[in-house]
Amino acid sequence: MKTSVLIRFIILGLLWFGLVCYIVAHAPLTLYTIFIIVASGIIVFVPMYKKYVKK
Repeated sequence: MKTSVLIRFIILGLLWFGLVCYIVAHAPLTLYTIFIIVASGIIVFVPMYKKYVKK
């Protein structure tokens, strides 16, 4: 994996993690909130994984 791709994963991962922390801190933790967090992770990371890692 190239360094630029790794940097993209790290930056997006940190941004996603920060937003998840914000959601957890300001919203009640319900099944819907957990679903939103998991769905957003899938939407963000699966396309990047398919494009850059699974070649």
